[in-house]
Amino acid sequence: QVQLVESGGGLVQPGGSLRLSCAASGNIFIISVMGWYRQAPGKQRELVASIPTGGSTNYVDSVKGRFTSSRDNTKNTVTLQMNSLKPAHTAVYYCHALLNSGRMLPSVAYWGQGTQVTVSA
Repeated sequence: QVQLVESGGGLVQPGGSLRLSCAASGNIFIISVMGWYRQAPGKQRELVASIPTGGSTNYVDSVKGRFTSSRDNTKNTVTLQMNSLKPAHTAVYYCHALLNSGRMLPSVAYWGQGTQVTVSA
């Protein structure tokens, strides 16, 4: 079994910052991709940031310059630093990982439980 555990969401005023963290644990052989998605009320889940192992971070255009995501491959963690937050950034943020639990096993996508980020005055 694999678990992704997130932390760091909450309520913040416009212009403020939040830092989300996610740790993957369990039966992990190799992680191909880690990143973040979000789902705002009434909208579909969308990619926020994605970091392939050994590759560059990809961001959705709407967060470029505001959000920074990074991985620690030795700890199987990923973070999302969110600055200059706006009410439009309000959503449930989900950690995501694409990983293999064994050398001969296929890649499987895992999700965290989600953490609420609310940007409001």
